Amino acid sequence: MNAAAASSVPHNPLLDKLHPYPFERLRALNAGITPNPAYRAISLGIGEPKHPAPKLIEDALMASLKGLSGYPATAGEPALREAICAWLQRRYGLSLNPATQVLPVNGSREALFALAQTVIDPSRAGATVVCPNPFYQIYEGAALLAGAQTAFANSDPAKNFAADWSQIDEATWARTQLLYVCSPGNPTGAVMPLDEWRMLFELSDRHGFVIASDECYSEIYFREEAPLGGLEAAARLSRADFKNLIAFTSLSKRSNVPGMRSGFVAGDAALLKKFLLYRTYHGSAMSPIVQAASVAAWNDEAHVVENRAQYRAKFAAVTPLLAAHMDVALPDAGFYLWCGVPRHIHGGDDIAFAQGLLAQYNVAVLPGSLLAREAHGMNPGAGRIRLALVAESAECLEAAQRIVAYIESFPSPSSSSSSS
Repeated sequence: MNAAAASSVPHNPLLDKLHPYPFERLRALNAGITPNPAYRAISLGIGEPKHPAPKLIEDALMASLKGLSGYPATAGEPALREAICAWLQRRYGLSLNPATQVLPVNGSREALFALAQTVIDPSRAGATVVCPNPFYQIYEGAALLAGAQTAFANSDPAKNFAADWSQIDEATWARTQLLYVCSPGNPTGAVMPLDEWRMLFELSDRHGFVIASDECYSEIYFREEAPLGGLEAAARLSRADFKNLIAFTSLSKRSNVPGMRSGFVAGDAALLKKFLLYRTYHGSAMSPIVQAASVAAWNDEAHVVENRAQYRAKFAAVTPLLAAHMDVALPDAGFYLWCGVPRHIHGGDDIAFAQGLLAQYNVAVLPGSLLAREAHGMNPGAGRIRLALVAESAECLEAAQRIVAYIESFPSPSSSSSSS
């Protein structure tokens, strides 16, 4: 046996296609940077909710500890499926069958990944998964580990940074087996309108691909009208069977419980039957304790309204401050600001901007280019940074003030020209 063979570790070769996660890449890029110790560290990099978990959810967890003594069913308890359907009725005006059209999942992340393993047929030539770009990296990883290739639709600044699906040609749509949609979008916050859903449904009907609608940011919004959901769009377009459509929703952002790992999928009953079969073997049953707490969460809206008000207050304070110095606007929804780096600072390089900000002001942000892939001749995340306004208002405001100070430390083009 040669040395290379002896040192190799048996593994699925598809694992070698995975890209490092954005935060791993950022840690490597920042390895040699020492943040200015004069400032306490503030991170706007990771989209992890920091508001306190609601007491009603904590109480429900504590009251359900006896559930530890039994194995949970993968399909979930009827009480949870009924609570989910009741929420869908209140939120979207939808009537779903709790036995066949909803399924609890351990957070939307694992379900978004697992769905691809359920619906992709890698034996079909050119099996393709279409993703928005920038995107949540789970979409790409799920596609690659399912044996598919990826195609990307870049965000379009002219469409409030929503994905431009017209970039996907007819030949690619014909090979597509799964489309990931994120609305409200990460990182841009854009919400898809009904006409766009109509176009995607028509493409799905023509080519037979499944639409996975990631809606985990749906309850944090800044307009009076709540964001349109995929199931809601289907119902409005007389698609009550939700053919080839699965929506993904999570309690993590809505209810500030990312550590609870609770959400649900809903939609096409035929697809969910296959998905349940996969999950039964995958061992994805939700703990009875988490199920009980999830029932309490889905049945209560007061804490969601309060949570949304906190985000609205933060964005109202931070957005105008940054907008005076950067290309940024209030998003449709979500808890991110998608900010353009001024061209006179490092030539608009998002990575250099993030590194300089960390070094001089001890504020961590995520470079937009790490959230996207080169597609259609460009990286649509380049030149922008993502700010996750997840901490308390005072900390987010202080971070914004430091970002402004960093920008102001560079002479603006107008001041440079006037001084000369």
